[in-house]
Amino acid sequence: MNDVGAVKERPKLPGQVVLVLQGGGALGAYQGGVYQALHEAGIEPDWVVGTSIGAISGAIIAGNEVDKRLDRMKEFWGRLERKPQWHETLFGERAAATAAYLATLTQGINGYYSPNHAVAFGGLNARVGVERAAFYTIDDFRKTIADVVDFARVNNKQTRLTVGAVNVRTGKMHYFDNRDIPITLDHVLASGALPPGFPAIRIDGDPYWDGGLYSNSPIEVVFDDNPRRDSVVFSVQIFPITGPEPDSVMQVLSRQIDIQYASRADSHIPRQEHIHQLRHMVRELVRMLPEDKRNMPEVKEMAGYGCGTFMHIVRINANPPHNEDYLREIDFTTSGIGRRWRAGYEDTVRTLERRPWAAPVDPMVGVAVHDSDAPEQPSERANG
Repeated sequence: MNDVGAVKERPKLPGQVVLVLQGGGALGAYQGGVYQALHEAGIEPDWVVGTSIGAISGAIIAGNEVDKRLDRMKEFWGRLERKPQWHETLFGERAAATAAYLATLTQGINGYYSPNHAVAFGGLNARVGVERAAFYTIDDFRKTIADVVDFARVNNKQTRLTVGAVNVRTGKMHYFDNRDIPITLDHVLASGALPPGFPAIRIDGDPYWDGGLYSNSPIEVVFDDNPRRDSVVFSVQIFPITGPEPDSVMQVLSRQIDIQYASRADSHIPRQEHIHQLRHMVRELVRMLPEDKRNMPEVKEMAGYGCGTFMHIVRINANPPHNEDYLREIDFTTSGIGRRWRAGYEDTVRTLERRPWAAPVDPMVGVAVHDSDAPEQPSERANG
């Protein structure tokens, strides 16, 4: 992990700063690097939206004073690190990684999860209840998160926090927002309760699972917010939507996961762009009406669907190295966490240097999408 650089004064941005974070287990270390780069640039989020590991990262940000956030993020990942059991120079990188994966699957991760003996001894058909029906228990994780997140600070609402979880019974996504209710440790744990590995978390009588099952990139929350505000949305994509053609079964499994968890983000944004464009059109059409028509109750009701806000969607896209594989989400090795953290930091620093929010937005559309790995445009060089 990089050392903390000098923190700058926050640059002038065209709207509130929103940070949208995906789920992805150990891949979430990339988010730590992203946050470090934003922090050093003086860009602290006004609102964090997250699922799974993204919800945990969001809770760490919202649940600490600004000057303590990065230290708490590093402390969190430091607790989850698995020190190498086999030395890479002696046994080779692949053999060492395989040994680490095997240990993680059979022993769990200290401070995170451990094998569920009720299922191990009772079998997969043992009727242990939804809150215990999982391969692992997460009792240690409660203490880990409680040590790095001050939930009293989360609920003082200085930073808005929204975490997503799926209701096991209804199959519907539910977003818990500290603007509306007090966010507790259970809300954050529910957002990361990915079955069948982790057990459901019960909230107000209902069991909840990982929000990534439904929407791993919950950017629609920002577009659907009421009232909407001009926003610069940093959407961190730790699963790439594009990738090379796989040529082994392990590569096929890895590519399947990428598509499964990234495709919704890729389809959500164009759909939300279209909806936002319609909102702008409604606003313009209402403006064209004579004043006496605009004051009619039915017209006022229709005008409520209009919107004039502008959204800059800055997608920070992780590009995993060629040797990443299907089990990368459980790669909690020191080298794996460090590599992803550095990548998130470097990708974000490069993106911020381009100042994509300075690009013009089509006033009729109201949305501009900027990708961190897109070729730099001449206008961006001029704006830099």
